[in-house]
Order: sequence, then structure tokens, then C-alpha cells
Amino acid sequence: MNSKKESLPLLGGLTPTQFLAEYWQKKPLLIKNAIPNFAGLLSPDELAGLACEEYVQSRIVEYKKGKWHASHGPFSDVDFSKLPEQPTKDHHWTLLVQSVNHYLPEATALLQQFDFIPHARLDDLMVSYAPDGGGVGPHFDSYDVFLLQGQGKRLWRISDQSDLSLIEGAPLRILQNFDTSQEWLLEAGDMLYLPPHLAHWGIAVSDGATDCMTYSIGFRAPKNQELATEFLGFMQDKLNQDQLVLDGIYQDADLTLQNHPAEISSAMISKVSAILQKIQWSKYDVAEFLGTYLSDPKADVVFEPNKKISMRAFNEKLIKLGIALDLKSQMLFETNCFYLNGEAAKFTGDSAEILKKLADNRHLKPNDISSNGHLHKEIDAQLLQQIHDWYIAGYLHFKM
Repeated sequence: MNSKKESLPLLGGLTPTQFLAEYWQKKPLLIKNAIPNFAGLLSPDELAGLACEEYVQSRIVEYKKGKWHASHGPFSDVDFSKLPEQPTKDHHWTLLVQSVNHYLPEATALLQQFDFIPHARLDDLMVSYAPDGGGVGPHFDSYDVFLLQGQGKRLWRISDQSDLSLIEGAPLRILQNFDTSQEWLLEAGDMLYLPPHLAHWGIAVSDGATDCMTYSIGFRAPKNQELATEFLGFMQDKLNQDQLVLDGIYQDADLTLQNHPAEISSAMISKVSAILQKIQWSKYDVAEFLGTYLSDPKADVVFEPNKKISMRAFNEKLIKLGIALDLKSQMLFETNCFYLNGEAAKFTGDSAEILKKLADNRHLKPNDISSNGHLHKEIDAQLLQQIHDWYIAGYLHFKM
């Protein structure tokens, strides 16, 4: 885990504390040679292979004769064969693949370098490939992003414009107008941080031999409307599960004759308002909501259950190999409440400390949980059973 006081080459020599105070959600930051000798995590062919997989979210964005087009995967070799090998000003394209960290261990390791930002804010690692001139046009995002350059080069233009009007009918949120205020050419290992709602435009620059690949580390920023809607749904579930009980029924023994039988009276509105005001929530309810909501997998995420294994055999493997989160798993915690892929569990004391280490580091090494061939005494039966259950569900795997 990164120290708050330790300067990081990843941040251009800034400490995480300095970066958060001066740049996070405030202004862009260009970091030259953020990751020295970074050549990327996969080849263009490997990225295209991922885009052909059924459960992988991918897009091909094309600009043809003045219009933007977008198609969604999974793709095939035939789809790629239709794209121009030599792009022109009037026809260029980009391949984008989402959540590469769900399929590539090296991608998860890359994201761990950004652990000065809470895991609860992390969205995913998107990787894009583009021949010369390729890009998705001038646009703005509603989230924070670090744009790390892999192979090739990309020219980034940014603008502080307030005109955010979009091209009508385009399949992407592309700006009608773009006024460049600054631009930088990023080479392998360089990185650009952009806060939300800053207009930007990335253009692939090829030297004729090496096309452009960019690694986008995105951080989730739910809309306030979405948070409110989801939280009210969460509270509804609590009411339905009798965790919040509103006793009694509507009563109106003081009912008086109305001039209009179809009118909803002010007295009825007042009574129901008083009933609804009994629905209250605490910061613990909000914490539970955030834990389940932010760790809940996206709709396209599928976990493959592990084969059933006896507790004895499980213990032996756990001692020998340790355990790790599945690449698609998201684990968060608040005090002694732990949330894994939308499911909640409570542990205290030493058990809680072990689970915090699993959540922070995404794995437990053998010496984190055992010594001399025996599990640490902190691994009690309840914790062992929970780890075993998560393993069977496919949320955890033995660390190889």
C-alpha cells in the first residue's frame, strides 16, 4: 500500500497527500515517465482476442466521411478485416475494451498502484487500440481518469470551455465545438490525470511501425440522482424484510364530512406525512447501502463457482497457497462490516484484521494465515467457514 507521505514516480514525485490536495477533482496533471519502461500489458492481437469473447464489453468506434459510428462486441475476425489497415483523415477507428482487470492479473496489479484512491471509487481499466489518427473525438467524462500511455503515442488536447453542446445523432457524447487550450504528446510510460467534466480529445499518433494503445484507469462517480434512487430501493428492501417496522394501520376516527367525496383532504395528507416521517435512517444504514451498492458486480459480470471441496482439503490448500480475490471481485469494508460482491458479513477482532488485509491487498499470503503448517489461531471456525463459502461461490481462488 502506498504511503501518504512517500513521493511517487507515478505522481511525478508528488506524495499522494499532495496530489489529492492540489489536483484530485481540481485540475489536470501531466506526469512524464510515470511508469518507466512501460510497454503495456498485452499486445494489439491479445486485446482484439478479448474483444471477441462473449462476456467482454468492447466497442469499435469509427469516423467515416464526417460521421461517427459505434458497434458493440463480441467481434469476429471478419469485423476486424473490414477496418482500414491504413486509416485516413476521413476514415479512422478505435477499439476499446472495458474491465481488462477482470481478465488479466497484470491489470489488477497495475490498479493496485493507484490505491491512494479508495477502492470504493475504482471503476475499471479500459484499454484502447488505434492506428494513426484514431480516437473517439472531443468529449468529456463524468469521472476521474488516469490516461497511461502504452505502446505508440497519443496527442491529448484539453479545453476549459464551458460549451458542452453535443453533436446530435452521434452514438457517443461528442462535442460540437472544441477549443484547445493545452496539448501534450504522451509516449510509452507517460500519464495524464483528468478531473471530471474537463473537455479533452485524444488522437493516436503512429510512426508507421507502432500503433497506439492507451490504458485508462477510471474512477466511478455515481450521479446524485442514482445514489438517491438506489438508496431508496435499499430502504424499501429493509422495510419489506421487517428490519424497519411501522406498526398500526391508517386511522381516522376524527373523520368529518367532506364537501367533495373525491377530494384527498389535508387531514389525510398530514396523517400519512406523519407516518412516513417515521422512516428514518442512520449513518450505519448509509454505510451498509454503500458497501453493498459499490461492491455489487455489474450486470455483465459472471462468477464461475469452484468445485466443492471438503473443509479439511480446503484448509490444507489454504495453508500451502494462501487465497486471493477473483479478478472480478470487489471487496470493501466499513468498521467491522465486510462487503464482497454485494454480500455483507460481520467480523470483529483478529478476524476483522485478517479480512481488512484481504480487502486492501486483494490476497492473503500463506504466512498471513498460517505458520509451521497450521492456521493462525486468529482464523476461527466462523471466519474459515466464510472464506470457504466465498471460495465455493467463485469469489476467491487459491493464490498460485
